[in-house]
Amino acid sequence: MDGPLVIPPVIPLAWDADPEVATDAAVVGGKGASLGELARAGVAVPPGFVVTTGAFIAALAVIDPGGALRAALETSPAGAPALRDRIVTAPLPASVASAVGSGYDSLGSGCDVAVRSSATMEDSSAASFAGLQDTYLGVAGLSSVLDGVRRCWASLYNDESVAYRRHLGMPEDSLAMAVVVQRMVRPRTAGVMFTRSPVSGDRSVVAIEGTWGLGSALVAGDVTPDSFTISKITGEITMRRVSSKGRLHSFIPNGRGVTAEDTPADLRDAPCLTDDEIRALAAVARTVEAHYGVPQDIEWAVLDAPAPPAPPADRIVLLQSRPETVWAAKTGPPVAAPKARPADHVLALFGKPQ
Repeated sequence: MDGPLVIPPVIPLAWDADPEVATDAAVVGGKGASLGELARAGVAVPPGFVVTTGAFIAALAVIDPGGALRAALETSPAGAPALRDRIVTAPLPASVASAVGSGYDSLGSGCDVAVRSSATMEDSSAASFAGLQDTYLGVAGLSSVLDGVRRCWASLYNDESVAYRRHLGMPEDSLAMAVVVQRMVRPRTAGVMFTRSPVSGDRSVVAIEGTWGLGSALVAGDVTPDSFTISKITGEITMRRVSSKGRLHSFIPNGRGVTAEDTPADLRDAPCLTDDEIRALAAVARTVEAHYGVPQDIEWAVLDAPAPPAPPADRIVLLQSRPETVWAAKTGPPVAAPKARPADHVLALFGKPQ
């Protein structure tokens, strides 16, 4: 029996039907909303669809109808293994499964996709939750996609994610999980870039890190990436560091998924980006920062050049953009007004006269 479903279960990543909904984090989660904003800004993103928070709410209404398992998270020191197990093993509501099937068919029969968690509270300027919920790459076949959706839902209740929310004082009853499903890309090189220096906070530069193949090698810590710094003012590449990149993550279509292997010898110590690609990435980064109005932390991929070769700008796709949080926290307003004595802060906390 299906639970109540107020929000449509699936919306496409085409974003043109209802851009206000497609960029609403309450409907499509933080990652989905970011992708919608990128598409609205004219930046290339891989095609796909979002399993909305409405689908998650409908599923949870069946799995935990009284909300007892979720309520227990507020006080339980043991995390939520029982809730995770129920979510992973329970069949999806029929309306949700049908909508996911239609969305998957629209991407091409049996194509390989990335199934990515998109929680409502992630990728904000206050907290990123990066890496605390699950992503699955190279998923093929509808049954595997449906399983990936369930596992992304369950990852909202990973121990690390629950602990982080407690640290931030977030109530559990205000949370929901959307899931982004996108056609896999086969990048020649991929990585991250920041529209301010992650070391100094300098907003006049773009800092790029990259490696051969999928960016998952960088995220997993399997490689030391190449690093480049570009001036936003002059376009000059002011710093370049080419590392020895010993591991390569690759996507192989038709069900083989993602593989990890030693980087070929001729690529290991070679720069993974040309100067033209570095400048093209920096230009995209500036466009994204201008759209959002705040410094960004961006995941990117550069596709192989077709024949005849396409310019670098036409081969760049963005996989995610979130507000930069490290320097934003350092440059934000103080959490409390200065006081004459350290003890005055303690007295103010308990409402005692000073």
